[in-house]
Order: sequence, then structure tokens, then C-alpha cells
Amino acid sequence: MTFATADEDRFRHIYAGNFEHLLAYATRRVDQPADAADVVAETFLVAWRRHRDIPDGAEARLWLYGVARRVLSNHLRGGVRRDRLGVRLRQRLTAADAPDPGTEVSDRLTVRAALARLGDLDREVLMLTVWEDLEPREAAVVLDVSPAVVRTRLTRARARLREIIGHDPGPPGHVLDVLAAPVPEEGR
Repeated sequence: MTFATADEDRFRHIYAGNFEHLLAYATRRVDQPADAADVVAETFLVAWRRHRDIPDGAEARLWLYGVARRVLSNHLRGGVRRDRLGVRLRQRLTAADAPDPGTEVSDRLTVRAALARLGDLDREVLMLTVWEDLEPREAAVVLDVSPAVVRTRLTRARARLREIIGHDPGPPGHVLDVLAAPVPEEGR
């Protein structure tokens, strides 16, 4: 729907007369100035879409405050959800007993270099089954090939990787365990 010239002029007048008030309103209610700007932008977007609902005169500001209040409420609820998600992620990361990644850099580089020497399909089959822990039939769905192709490619890819890298000298759980990881049993 396009605005008629009178509607455009009315909206511009409402915007100019109320922008500073709404920005001050939002700024006093959020922690970051950028969040206040987002609230005001969303408020005027709603006003733009519902321009025929905006009352005339001083009532327009009150109507805009009502819209801003609802936009702000949605914004704050979204912030609470983001905070809760952040807490859950931090808890999971803390609970995971992750070794210092710096100790594995050279091994990771070795594996990546060896993987780069494999064909695309062999590399992807190996990564999907070992690193993503997919069964061959699941990897087949991802790759749009038959499970038999995945099993054959997996056997070949492991043999080729052993030729390139050699045997894994590291302890159990070592980065190079990609060579010794068991082929996942397929659930039938």
C-alpha cells in the first residue's frame, strides 16, 4: 500500500514531533543506546504499517508510547532468552572437560593436510562417520549415495589416510584416532 501525499506528510509530522520523546523513553529503559535505537525504529515501523490507526493531535504520542512499550517488552523478553541460552552454553562448556587445544595444533594440521589429499567424497565420508558420529546409512542420506558406497569409501579412505599419516602414536582419544575409530554399527 502506498501512502497518499497527505498520509506521508502526516507521518513525517508525527515522526518529527515524537522521535526525540520516544528515543528518550527507550534510552531510559534499556542498557545500551543501540537497543534504544532499535526499539524506536521498530516502533516507527509499526506506526508506518498502521498509520491509519494513529490518533490525531497529542493522542498520537500516547499511542506511540503504547507501541514502544510493547516493542520494548518484546525486546526485553528476547534479551532474557538470550541470557538464559548463554548461561546454558557456558554451563555445557564448563562441564565439558576440554583439553588445551594448543597441545593438539600440530596433530590437527597433520590430519587436515592428510584429509586434503583425499578425494572430496572420501574425505566427507570419513569426516561424517568419525567426527560427526553418523552411521554409514546416515552419511549415505547426507551425501545422497547408497550405504554400500559409504562403507566402501570409508574403508578406502581409512587405508589411504594410514598410508599418508602412518600409525597413530598418540594415547586413546588422540586427534589421530580418526584412523582407529571403529566403524559405527548400523541400527537396522
